[in-house]
Amino acid sequence: MIQFIELKLLPEEAALEQVIKDKTAAKLGVPSATLNDCRVVRRSIDARGAQPFFLLRVEAYIKELYQPEPLIIKGLHPVDGSKKVIIVGAGPAGYFAALELLEQGIQPIIFDRGKDVRARRRDLRAIQQFGIVHPHSNYCFGEGGAGTYSDGKLYTRSHKRGDIDKVLKLLVEHGASKDILIDAHPHIGSNKLPNIVANIRETILHYGGKIHFNSHVTDFIIQQERMLGVVVNDATEHIADAVLLATGHSARDIYHALHRHHILIEAKPFALGVRIEHSQALIDQIQYRQSPRNPHLPASSYKLVCQIEDRGVFSFCMCPGGLVVPAATAPGEIVVNGMSMSRRDSAYANSGVVVAVETTDFQHLREYGVFAGLAFQQQIERAMFAFGDGSQRAPAQRLTDFVQGKISASLPDSSYIPGLVAAPLHKLLPKPIARRLRFGVQEFGKKMRGYYTEEANVIGTESRTSAPIRIPRDRDTYMHPHVKGLFPCGEGAGYAGGIVSAAMDGQNVARAIAKHIYNM
Repeated sequence: MIQFIELKLLPEEAALEQVIKDKTAAKLGVPSATLNDCRVVRRSIDARGAQPFFLLRVEAYIKELYQPEPLIIKGLHPVDGSKKVIIVGAGPAGYFAALELLEQGIQPIIFDRGKDVRARRRDLRAIQQFGIVHPHSNYCFGEGGAGTYSDGKLYTRSHKRGDIDKVLKLLVEHGASKDILIDAHPHIGSNKLPNIVANIRETILHYGGKIHFNSHVTDFIIQQERMLGVVVNDATEHIADAVLLATGHSARDIYHALHRHHILIEAKPFALGVRIEHSQALIDQIQYRQSPRNPHLPASSYKLVCQIEDRGVFSFCMCPGGLVVPAATAPGEIVVNGMSMSRRDSAYANSGVVVAVETTDFQHLREYGVFAGLAFQQQIERAMFAFGDGSQRAPAQRLTDFVQGKISASLPDSSYIPGLVAAPLHKLLPKPIARRLRFGVQEFGKKMRGYYTEEANVIGTESRTSAPIRIPRDRDTYMHPHVKGLFPCGEGAGYAGGIVSAAMDGQNVARAIAKHIYNM
């Protein structure tokens, strides 16, 4: 017999398997010895009261043995290459699409402009320590995409978009902790993701897929409104049965290449703002009312949102126990992002705090046409860089100084390795964005007492929350409405926002491609 029960445990209790088993047996009214297995299937934290608790959903096996599900990858078989799909981009959308295509008996051929995860690290060191931005290998470009060197957050609201459990199980099968299957807000960590991504690569190669790094797709091969293939590094042509575009939110040249072929793309809303960094101890004190926090509790996080002048102001990609990192994809721009290791043990907590940007906000750039939002984004990133000394030092202010509109005489310590420079962010940002941010963080201070403090850094700029351009596709076929065989996918196409949603979109598009190919 299998029964499900709910437990509410102190952090130190939830850390012990025997305590969980004993509490489960007691609630069921049976001896512990009768439980053959006791498995936590859901775990979350309730920190609303004076004492934080873990809430557990437990699956109890009474006189019955747990039977693990078969591994997904055991159902894969080598492909013969009679059907081929080109995938542009080796991020979550591209790699999970490749795995799905293998299930469908189709060979994925992946081209990524960047390097594999191991070689990519040298370029991350170059941008961190020397301010050198490699345009094809950085925090956004390269194997695993932007998600590889992020917090590895796996929480998504996109429950209706695909099979979340399948994505998480595949990650576990490739090396992620089984904890991601049960945590309400699962994460992997930037120290663990590279190995997991490399393992996924080996699975794709083992079953007949092909992966090419340092392979920049520079053009498309199109005949009679049908996508036939791609041109790589301005030299070699590659033909396939379909092309899946999974290039991420920062591959601006791909949009221009599509536009050159008169392929429909659309401007879309996005969000833009800053990254705000507090001490993790302060966030723990606010959220858990503990200092220091219980060692059995994870670094605390937050999620904040308010409406200012009919626009959303909200926290984005919050990284507890994390680091602020330089995420520029070209020289001459300052872009920041956040990441965390698996233990989330940094002394700092950071989060993007951004304002919703509508297409009406960049009407003054209408001479750029469909690229007006992209130009808006670029102008801000370049303004941030121009204020500095030519390195990746990021402009920053104390939070209170940002609100009061004055340059900070000094800045708090920061996790941002290239360093900070005191700057008038309230002037470098467009006035409507700066104004809404300034009112927004004051509202956040009312919701989280202690959040609004002079001991927090405001760092510019958080501008790559999502792409300012969408590549349209048919809702049923996932294919571009005007170009047969072109399948836009993931964040770069405007259909995802994060690792899990991008992976699910990759799976959905791959299944649609299989249907398209087998019906040709």
